[in-house]
Amino acid sequence: MIDTVPPPAPALPSAPAIVTRDLAKRFGSVVALAGLSLTVGRGEVFGFLGPNGAGKTTAVKLLVGLSRPTSGDGRLLGAPLGDRETRRRIGYLPELFRYQPWLTGREVLELHCDLARIERDRWAAEVASAIDLVGLDGRGESRVGTYSKGMQQRLGLGAALLGGPELVLLDEPTSALDPVGRQDVRRIIFDLRERGTTVFLNSHLLGEVERVCDRVAIVDRGRVIASQTMQELLAGRAVRLHVTGLGDGDRAALGSFGRLAVDGAWISVAGIEADRVPDLVAAVVARGGRVHAVLPGRESLEERFFELLGEEQS
Repeated sequence: MIDTVPPPAPALPSAPAIVTRDLAKRFGSVVALAGLSLTVGRGEVFGFLGPNGAGKTTAVKLLVGLSRPTSGDGRLLGAPLGDRETRRRIGYLPELFRYQPWLTGREVLELHCDLARIERDRWAAEVASAIDLVGLDGRGESRVGTYSKGMQQRLGLGAALLGGPELVLLDEPTSALDPVGRQDVRRIIFDLRERGTTVFLNSHLLGEVERVCDRVAIVDRGRVIASQTMQELLAGRAVRLHVTGLGDGDRAALGSFGRLAVDGAWISVAGIEADRVPDLVAAVVARGGRVHAVLPGRESLEERFFELLGEEQS
């Protein structure tokens, strides 16, 4: 038997997928985005997080060329923002979209093939692939007006993936989906990463971001306040203790070890370093408490998100 070695994966282009420097957008006296600077590498699944009004959707619109920056600059796939040819190499699912209810799902996708200047002899294969990928099998000939909101979101995702884009920008892609639909989107994102496609994911569903993203940026008031790999961002430890015999004042005194959350007899402490856990247990005992269990863990993305926002606003 002759052993065969699969060919190496093609090298990704050297230029980052996205680079912005002090990108800003103002509407009169209202600052929608203030000095956004970030870099997204090729092949990454990049999460873009922040509270409502932080400028996330404004940033996405600037990246895809739907709006012009007031100041600053950026590059997409090595070309200046708004470059017409580069737009043909990206896929985009906006947060708010509507399709003509009298068209079928297949007709909507064919329209987007036309808009993307995909050769007509490829339309049938592209549409069939998109329908299969987003789980709309058997509904391609149904009118969009008969689709649920979740099915319309799947259709929008399918449109964003037509033509095999190098970069896909998804603005709240799972907001209308049930748990099964969210799992399907995770699978699609993982498939895209395997192909070397860069995914820029703007989502308020922090659990979904934590599951799929390699790196995240947290933006507040139009500026990046943290940009790290998921592992770096969640490096802070957490611990849960099953404790009896402590009063409210005694529990509150444990706040010097980290951020406390009390659920009955369980006390959670987030942001505590591993070498301080024995000191925490000793402090509980010194105050007359009994420790029945100590469960190590780590901070969730949601906990870290609110911690960073609190530091920024304090």
